[in-house]
Order: sequence, then C-alpha cells, then structure tokens
Amino acid sequence: MSSALAIAAVTAVLKDLLNNGVIANDLASLAGNPVRVTSKPPDVVLSGQQEEPGLNIYLYHLTPNQGWRNVGLPSHNGDGARVANAPLGLDLHYLLMAYGRDEYQAEILMGYAMQLMHETPVLTRQAIRASLSAIPSQQVSGSILPAAFQALAAADLADQIELVKISPETLTVEELSKLWSAFQANHFRLTTGYQASLVLIESKKSTRATLPVLKSKLYVMPLRKPTINEIVSNALPPADPRITSTSVILIKGSGLRGDVTSVRIGAANVTPSLPDLTDSQITIDLSTIPALRAGVQPVQVIQDLLLGEPPPGTLHRGFESNVVPFVLHPTITVPAAASLAAGTMTIGFAPNVGKTQRVTLFLYQHNAPATGSARAYSFPAPRDNGIPANSPATEVASIAFSFAAVTPGDYLVYVQVDGAESPLTLAAGQFDSPKVTITA
Repeated sequence: MSSALAIAAVTAVLKDLLNNGVIANDLASLAGNPVRVTSKPPDVVLSGQQEEPGLNIYLYHLTPNQGWRNVGLPSHNGDGARVANAPLGLDLHYLLMAYGRDEYQAEILMGYAMQLMHETPVLTRQAIRASLSAIPSQQVSGSILPAAFQALAAADLADQIELVKISPETLTVEELSKLWSAFQANHFRLTTGYQASLVLIESKKSTRATLPVLKSKLYVMPLRKPTINEIVSNALPPADPRITSTSVILIKGSGLRGDVTSVRIGAANVTPSLPDLTDSQITIDLSTIPALRAGVQPVQVIQDLLLGEPPPGTLHRGFESNVVPFVLHPTITVPAAASLAAGTMTIGFAPNVGKTQRVTLFLYQHNAPATGSARAYSFPAPRDNGIPANSPATEVASIAFSFAAVTPGDYLVYVQVDGAESPLTLAAGQFDSPKVTITA
C-alpha cells in the first residue's frame, strides 16, 4: 500500500513522464522556445503576452474507487479497537492543458503529449521509482507537512498491490466550460482529461493482533445436491407394484450417499445399512418402520457431516434432498362369512390406523353378471375409528364397520385410508380377493 503522499507522487510521475517526452522529442526546437512542464492550477499559469509554450497536468478531482471502497471493513471491532487498516482507494482525475503564444504551438504540444499518454497506459514500478528518484526530495518527501510525517516515503507508490493505470476521460464542452469558469483563469486553453486509477492509501497505525491458529478447523468440500428421482417397489412382475407396509422400496436418484445418510419417511427417520446405500439408490424395508401410516408419505434424504476432533467428529447438519411422496397402501384381513355378526364387519389393518385418519369400507359384487350393474356399497368408519373418547390410544389394528341393506351374496372387500386404497388380488385376470359372503 501507499502512504498519504501517493497522490502527490502520481502527479510528480506524470509530470516527469511529460517532461521526458518533451526532451526525447526535442519539442523545444520544434516550438521555437523552451517548453515548460508544470502541475499548477490553471489560474496561476502565465497566459497572454507573457505566455510560454508548455504543458500543464493538473489534478482537479478525486473520487473513491468502487472496487476497493469496502475492502478491509470493518476496521474496528465491537469494543472500538482497531483490527485492520482499511485501504483508501482513489481515482485521480487530471486535466492536461497545452499552452503556446504562437500559432500551432499548443496543438503540436498536445499531440505529442496525448501520444505519450496513449503509449503509457500503465505506470510501471520501475518507471515510478526512476521518476521519483530523479525529483528533488523536497517536492514529494513531505517537507511541507508536520515533522511527524516527513519520514513517509512517496516511493511507496511503486510498492502498492495494483499498478496505476492511465486512461482518457471524455469531457464535454459544457463540462470544460464549467471547470474553467471555476478556475477563474483569464484565458481558456486546449484541454483534455485523463484518469489515473488507482491509488491505495493505507494507514500505518497499530492494529490489534491475534494469536495464530493452532489447528485449522477449516473444511473444504464440494457443494452436494442429493436428488430423488423416483420411489418404487422392488417387487418384480407379475407382483403388485403398489407399496404396502411389507414392501421393500427403492429410492432412486443421484448424490444420495453422504458422510452419514438417513432417510426421513413421514415422521420416521431411518438409517440404511451400508449394503443398502449407494450414490444412485437406497433400499428401505418398510416392515422395519412401525410408525408409518397408510396414505401419502413424503420422503427426503438427509446427509449429515462429520466435523471436528477427535475423529470421526460430531454430526453437523449438511445437505438435504428434494421431497418426493409415495402412496402407502393399507392391507386388510377380512372375516369369513360364518363369523360375521349381523350388520357388523370387523376389518384388520396393516399398518395400524390412526385416530384421525379418514377410513371408508367398500363392498363390490364378486363375479358380477355381464349384463346390468354390479352391486356396490360404501360405509364410513365409526367416529374416531372406534377409539373411545376417554382412551389414551391413538391407533387401532382393526375397525368394526356397521352395515345395513346389503343384498346377500359374495363381495370383494377393500378400504380407503386417507385416499390410499387397499390392493385386490387377481385370479384368471379378474379381481378375486379379499372377499366375504353376506348372508341373510
């Protein structure tokens, strides 16, 4: 970083650059007079009858550099102690003016000056050191400043992180008119603009030091995105592909295996064994999850991270997949016709039915004739699925359904729990069971 004298150092280097160009191109003989290079305010440069041919590089404006505006902040901690010397990044705006009393002198000088600036888009470190070492020390060493600052070296400009870049800056006639009016100079002269970007000024004040890190706790890992594409039963055809409480499901996707992988199914968390876990598939046996309920069940893969010491460390929240639902169909057991009580049918459920689930019993005529409509009935479960109001139970394994006005005969039996229907089995291409016989 540079010291506070960097602004003056940039001006001095640009002035020296122009002065070297005047000498190298022998502009004095071309202009017919000695050519002066200055960095004065326009109102103090001689003009009129006493005007001498020359170039004037004048710093008229400074603006914060947007790229470095917030670097190093905050510079103080909550107690007010200084923890960093935030750099001050500045862009310097210059006016390059050409003077000459005789015809064409100003145009010739401006042409050579602009060509030189065009060919020097960057102030190199070597050029800065060469320019400042050739300038009398009192010009840029800070001798005009208080004694405490005179030790600062303007050559710090050559050591800052970024090089100083010179670029043309377009100024309209209106902007130039306003500037020259503000200068209160007697005569307007040929003028163009340049920007020097950037100067980094950093304080040398002491900051609050911190002890070095004894052990690194930084963990670097790629950002994972486990994704579930589908959930299917592993039952092979001609088995029923619908998922029940005894099914083994396959969770298929990508990036499914992490440091510690678990699967959230409904309200249950399951940790699959290593043989059942790959990056593209997870196998889950639903019969090992007693808390499941029939109906729509959301599934999500959770990947925790092992961080810290001693190895393997402690679990920390890591990555989560998208949520994909599947339908868990209930399976039922039905009574034989001989065990049916008049007007009551007790159905067993797997999995158990919760107190608040919506359950409906359906009867459909078995081997209905091809002509005419088949007989079909539906009966809702009793209130709270038969659980007494004063009972602490929250689920039941069977429900007694009341029915009436059912024509005697054989009926297929199935239920619907929260929209999920129990499966019917096939025989000779037709639904055949489970079924009951209703007698008069």
